[in-house]
Order: sequence, then C-alpha cells, then structure tokens
Amino acid sequence: MKVAFSTLGCRVNQYETEAMSEKFIKQGYDIVQFNELADVYVINTCTVTNMGDRKSRQMISRARRENENAIIAVVGCYSQIAPEEVSSIEGVDVVLGTRNKGDVVYWVHRAMEEKEKIIEVKDVLKNKTFEELNIEEYQDRTRAFLKVQDGCNRFCSYCLIPFARGAVCSKDPSKVIEEVRKLANHGFKEIILSGIDIASYGVDLNENWDLLLLLKELDKIEGVTRIRIGSIDPTFFKDNIIEGIGKLKKLCPHFHLSLQSGCNETLKRMNRKYTVEQYKYIVSSLRERIKGVSITTDIIVGFPGETEEEFEKTYNFLSDIKLSKMHVFKFSPRKGTRAAKMDNQIDGKIKEKRSSKLIKLDKIQEKEFINKFIGQSMSVLYEKLSKQDGYYEGYTPNYIKVLSNCENDISGNIVETCIEKSDQEFAYGKI
Repeated sequence: MKVAFSTLGCRVNQYETEAMSEKFIKQGYDIVQFNELADVYVINTCTVTNMGDRKSRQMISRARRENENAIIAVVGCYSQIAPEEVSSIEGVDVVLGTRNKGDVVYWVHRAMEEKEKIIEVKDVLKNKTFEELNIEEYQDRTRAFLKVQDGCNRFCSYCLIPFARGAVCSKDPSKVIEEVRKLANHGFKEIILSGIDIASYGVDLNENWDLLLLLKELDKIEGVTRIRIGSIDPTFFKDNIIEGIGKLKKLCPHFHLSLQSGCNETLKRMNRKYTVEQYKYIVSSLRERIKGVSITTDIIVGFPGETEEEFEKTYNFLSDIKLSKMHVFKFSPRKGTRAAKMDNQIDGKIKEKRSSKLIKLDKIQEKEFINKFIGQSMSVLYEKLSKQDGYYEGYTPNYIKVLSNCENDISGNIVETCIEKSDQEFAYGKI
C-alpha cells in the first residue's frame, strides 16, 4: 500500500505530517510523492487565509485525479473550522480535526472497510490535552522540528487559529527533554522548537515551567549544537527573559517576532497586545545583548481602516528599525473573525501598492543585514546540494542562507565558512 502527503501552512503542520507518515510506515505503507499513484492521500490543511482553504481544495481535486479509487483523508485547521464544507467536497472520505491526527491510520482503515465517509472533528476550544505525535525515524538528518506546544488564547481580530487549534496546551517538559536527547543521539545538529503560540509554553503546566526554563534544560544536552525557536509573540521578551537567553550557548540568535503593523491604531484594531514603542524596545534590547542577532517579522497591509497615514507610519517604523527579513501579507478577510465584519475594508489595488512598497524595502534591508557579515567567519549547517552546480546550501545560526562551492558532500555538517558576498536573499561563502 502507498500513501502520499500534502502539507500546507506552518512548521507545526510539517512536524505533524512527518509524525503521521511514520504511523503509516509502521503499518507497512510506502511513502510516495503526492503526484504519484497512491492508495491513500492525506492533505494536512491550513486555514490562516482564504488562499489556504483554496489550496486545500485544489490538493483534494488533484488527489482524486491521480486515483479516483484512493482514500482521501483531509485533516487539520481547515477541517476543524469547516468540517461539513470539507466533507461535501467530492472525493473526500475522511475528515479529521487538529487534535486527533494521530488516529489517521485507524480512520483511514475504517473508511476502507465500511465504504462510508467519516467525519471525526471535536470541539477544541476547551481541549487542553496535548496530542502526543512523536517522531522516531526522521527522513531528514540535518534539522529536526519538535512540536512542544499547541493552541492559542490571544484571539487577534483577524485570526481563526484559536478556533482551529483550541486552548493552549504544552508538551510535558520531561518528554521534550527525552525526545531532544534521542534526536541528538541520532545525529541531528539543530532542533527547531515549534508551536502555535510557543511563547505561552508552560502556562497550562502546574510546575512553574516556561519556555526559558525549557531552553535552559535543553542547553545542557550533549550532542545538540543548535536550538532554534519558531515564530514567537514579542511580549515574551521581558528584560529578565532577554538576560536569560543571552546566557544560553546553543540558542540560535534568530527570532521571528510577528509585528503585523507599525502603527498603534492599527495594532489596537488587530487586538495585538503591544505598541510599536514596546516592540522597538524589545528589538533594541535583543540587539544590545545578543551579538549578530537576526530579527524577522510578519506584516499585514490593508487591514480594515488602514489609512494612508497609518500605512506611512508602518513604513517609516520599518525603515527605522531595519529588520533582517519581512514577510508581507495582504489582508484577507476570514469568515468568522471580527476583522471580516469591520467597516472600511481596503481596496485590493491599494493593498497591492502597499505590499509592493514594503517588499522593495525588505529587499534593501535584507541585503544590508547580510552585508554586515561579509568577511566574517561563521558556522554554517549545510543541508543539501544547491540547484547551482557544485554548491551546497545551508544556514548560519542567525539564519543567513549561504551557498558554498565544495567538491565533498558536506550535507548535515557544520562547517566554518567565510562570508564573501551577498546576492539579494542569500550569501556566497568560502569553506
């Protein structure tokens, strides 16, 4: 039997897909590419934007075209938010939510036996149980994603994620530590901790655990060279937290602090819990305490009510603060959110104009950041052979992508590399 996966959305979804694929492998399945003939197709969906829903539907249709007799299982955020809508799509056999992906093999086999559609989606808003989806045999041996947290309690006005992922829940710290030790023993150089709202790690635990304490414990584990954390809410970085992480030896100096807007009025409508002044203070504090730190962010343009003056405040703030990378998104109203019902929705052409302006700024600032390290020797974890003949690509601790020419296979190795020049979104290095 053969199974194929399509993963949309965040790193948490990527982790969960790998965990699901391992469960199929243990049942004797072979993993094939999504565009190949398979007996089972699993689509791990995203619902952050309307585009995520649309792509999910496209992948369902593609699977049906590949094999009209296959079992198609649709799991994840889109399924959780709109189970009836998903189940009504032609060809869907199994619909699972966000907290029962671990049972996917069981439900797929039930659908095979009973020849009936299965919808198994439960309310997650009150579910504070962390679903254990452990991975024992990673396909990639360079970097390992480790999901340590699920759910979100923040309820930003534009976001459906709390409804899709439910309440905050944290993976038992002893299990996290044990799993990181196993990954180290298997030869992984870098562990990436991921979560829906990783800053809230530990708030549901009764032992006074938080993310900083977890990072301190992981810092002690032999064999692990790098620990990296995924996207994190800026409010996590209190002064004592910044002081604490500044002392860690293995934590990568790269933090993705979602800003969303550089205008306080817009942030208030978004229901974000900080001001631009607080954000700037956090960035300045991180730069003062952590050498070479890279700070990346997400920006939404065209949020309801965003005037030209408000956008200019965002643009000027980003020009001033000079982050190393920005991911720019045009606001997409999500049915079921407060923002979708707000007055003064912004015209698509205006969104496009504002997005283009910020993307141009981002390209300038990203190159400026990389140029700061030209001539310096940096440790690069090389991941794979690049599309450029003879070059391998990898990342520095502060997440600069580096391409270096090498005759030997250096995949999976950390190699000292001199940064020679920048080329827009990456750098060329010399081993």
